[in-house]
Amino acid sequence: MNMVTMTVNKYQKCIDECNKCAQTCYECFKACLNEPDIQNRRNCISTLIECAQVCQMSSSLMSMDGHLVKEHCTICANICDKCAQECGMFKEQHCQICMQECQKCANECRNMVNM
Repeated sequence: MNMVTMTVNKYQKCIDECNKCAQTCYECFKACLNEPDIQNRRNCISTLIECAQVCQMSSSLMSMDGHLVKEHCTICANICDKCAQECGMFKEQHCQICMQECQKCANECRNMVNM
């Protein structure tokens, strides 16, 4: 993918993973709203939105090479871990896919922080 500048190439893998994770969380959120046990999913649904929002912010900060990008990506890894844990409590395919995507994002954010 061609970017306007090459400044953020070092973040590109993490940017892509954060964007994918946010999308997956929103899709899982929408699917969870249609599950018959929605009351049992309240914490998960809330965490899905929080995770998606933090992933989007992390992607934005990396795209502009923000000053606190590493600190923010540490927070992103933590909320992705929490979201993976919440989604892992449910057997539906959308929850299992989201759990895996959140785990990937958390790992990529940690890799970026340790660069």
